[in-house]
Amino acid sequence: MARVKRGIMRHKRHKKVLESASGYFGRKKNVFKRANEQVLKSGQYAFRDRRARKRDFRKLWIVRITAACTECDIKYSQFIYGLTQQGITVNRKMLSELAIADMPAFKAIVEQAKAGLA
Repeated sequence: MARVKRGIMRHKRHKKVLESASGYFGRKKNVFKRANEQVLKSGQYAFRDRRARKRDFRKLWIVRITAACTECDIKYSQFIYGLTQQGITVNRKMLSELAIADMPAFKAIVEQAKAGLA
């Protein structure tokens, strides 16, 4: 059998890893072993944080809605309960955008939610 030389594929693989590690600090950007470790770890962080981002944004929206509800003299939990009683389905992202950009519209929704409480 003919001898298999692996230099070309190894060079390709190293080059791919080092390109994805460009911008890292110290030896992690130019030593293959260190760069490969960091690229693998970075992939784990990216996978984890794609899910964490969704949780972080939901928390942010809830904080914004809570602040706007406080201005309108209603608690966040009562507001959400009132909306569900009235059958109003507006997601938290849109509610927070209304609270920031269009306070009169948000107050109108709060009044509807208060009617659902009574």
